[in-house]
Amino acid sequence: MTAVLRHLLPGALALVCWIPGPALAADKPGAPITAAPGTLVRWTAPGTTRCSIHGRGWAALKETCYYPIDLEQKPAVITISRVISGRREIARISVGPFPYGTEEVTLPDIPQANPSPKDLERDSREQVRLSKVWARPEGPAKFTLPIGAPARPLPEGRSFGVKRIFNGKPAPQPHTGSDYATPAGSPVLSVADGTVVLAEDLFFAGNAVFIDHGNGLVTMYFHLSTITVEVGQEVTKGHTLGMVGSTGRSTGPHLFFGVRWHNARIDPKFLLDAPSTIPSVNEAAAPAARTGATAKTRPKQTRKR
Repeated sequence: MTAVLRHLLPGALALVCWIPGPALAADKPGAPITAAPGTLVRWTAPGTTRCSIHGRGWAALKETCYYPIDLEQKPAVITISRVISGRREIARISVGPFPYGTEEVTLPDIPQANPSPKDLERDSREQVRLSKVWARPEGPAKFTLPIGAPARPLPEGRSFGVKRIFNGKPAPQPHTGSDYATPAGSPVLSVADGTVVLAEDLFFAGNAVFIDHGNGLVTMYFHLSTITVEVGQEVTKGHTLGMVGSTGRSTGPHLFFGVRWHNARIDPKFLLDAPSTIPSVNEAAAPAARTGATAKTRPKQTRKR
C-alpha cells in the first residue's frame, strides 16, 4: 500500500480506578485514569456474572468483564458496572482525546477513488444492511480469548484508528480495523466459531465476510479475492473464509481485519493477545462503590498493562 504516515501517536492504554459511592461520601474520589478510544479494559473477580456500559449489558466471560471503548468515543467519563455474587459494583473510565494521527493514501484509478452518485447510493443501501448486523441480539459466546489469527503467518497489523486522506480527500471516519500485509491468495481464516451473517462484494470493503461469534462479537474480513462461505453457514475456528486479494478500496493485496464487540470498534490486537495483557481495573486503588451491599476488603490484584 502506498501511504505516507504523519503525526501518528501511540494509543495509550490505561487502568480504570474505583470511585467511592454515596455510602463512602467522606472519602475523596480518586481521579479516573484515561483510556484511549479503540482500546479495551477488563475487570476480573470470582462470582462475576454480568457486565454493563452505556446501559448495554451482557454475560461475563469466565468471570471477567471486558469493556470496549469505541474508536469514535468522545472524551468523557464513563461509568461501568458488573454484578458479582448478586451485588452490583461500579467504576469509571475517563476517555481521552483521539490519539491515532493521520495517514495519506494514494488510490489508483478505481471507482472508489471518485465514487459516482450511483456508487454512493449503493454504499448507502449496504450500510442499511450492515446496521442490521450490528443490531443482532447477543447470543452465548462461541469463542474464548485469545482468538485465533485471521491468517498464518500473521504479520504485524498497522493503521488502526488513523484518519485517512484518500487522494487529498479526508475519509468520513477513521480506519476501523488493522491492515495485514499478507500475500495475495493466502487463506483468510475464521478467528473463532461463529455464524456467517454477511458474505458479499461491498463497494468500499470489496469481497467481505462478517461473522457473529456470540456475546456481541462480530469479526470482519475485507478485500478478499474470493469468498468460500455463505450467509447462515456455521464455521469453526480456523475455517477458510476466502483468499487475500485487493478488491474494493485498496491499493494492493492485503487483509483488513476488524472487530466490533458490543457494537464498539476496537483494535483487534487486544483480542489476538493473551487476556492477561489487557489492562485491568485496579481493584486496590480505592474502595468500591457497591449497590445493595456493604463494601468489603477484596484481595489485591497485580496491575497488568
